[in-house]
Amino acid sequence: MTIRRLRTFVQHISFAVLMYGGRIGVNLGPAVPCFACPFVAGCGGQCYLMGLQGYIGFGMGFAALGGTLFFRALLWMGAFILLVSLFGKVWCGWVCPMGLVQDWVTFLRRKLGVRERFIALKTRNIISPIKYILLILMCLIPPLVSAGLLRDDFYAPFCNICPGKAILPLFTGNTRYLALNRGNTVSLVFSILLLIVTGVTLTGMFFKERFFCLFCPMLGLINLLKPIAMLRLSKTPEFCTGCANCRRACPMDIDAVYLERKKNDVQTGNCVDCFRCVEGCPSDDSLSVRFLGKPFFISKRIYRARRKRQNIGKRGKNDKL
Repeated sequence: MTIRRLRTFVQHISFAVLMYGGRIGVNLGPAVPCFACPFVAGCGGQCYLMGLQGYIGFGMGFAALGGTLFFRALLWMGAFILLVSLFGKVWCGWVCPMGLVQDWVTFLRRKLGVRERFIALKTRNIISPIKYILLILMCLIPPLVSAGLLRDDFYAPFCNICPGKAILPLFTGNTRYLALNRGNTVSLVFSILLLIVTGVTLTGMFFKERFFCLFCPMLGLINLLKPIAMLRLSKTPEFCTGCANCRRACPMDIDAVYLERKKNDVQTGNCVDCFRCVEGCPSDDSLSVRFLGKPFFISKRIYRARRKRQNIGKRGKNDKL
């Protein structure tokens, strides 16, 4: 089995567990490091971003209580940090339901023969900081709600505009978040913003692979924990032939792996750990995935040749290999 097929298998299993697991008693808790949307009825786990906003917003109250709620917040924070330290951005590339939805849309685009649109480096550099801006707002707004300076409607501000809230419930037949919430002015504005963000996201992901990942705050949060990540993408520059297969294969259009000629650590901020660069590299031992410094998947010329034979005639010239 190739890495591509293994990843696809894991993605679909993860999607089933995170979307429907609660219906059979599976509950992974509120510390899942990907878009396991709590607005999906019967979900098997909850995205940590919602919990994070709650913990920040009401953290002072929890601390004052000094009881179960405060320690529970610390427990789930520790669980999130542990999961990220163990698996890094594999949560984004292999587990996240929104990631799989984007891959489905990419598959549809290719079947329809629509060419992918390339986003210039300058534009990507403008888009990428959005994930960190959203994280900052998540940290600033909830405490204002807790202090009574903002209405309760501002609780979990990112969740109110997250495209996952509108898209993922559709897989359970729930369309309520596609309708305008006319309860009050704030709710109405948030529901309008949700529809706008969702529309932009759906359009973007159709024309650009993994478009949502470019400004995903979960990816940004996981990236902040990079120093403790045990799973790393590594390069041996002296073995690189400069073929640029890694750059062509990358769904995030990352060129740092190709350009790096000195350092071993090539784990960049937008990388989602799909490992397609390693799979597509034709140079023995040039790229590798390492856990605590020990390699468990290494680029091989023979492996790449076998993959190339499997893909002859399956993809257009401008599609990613």
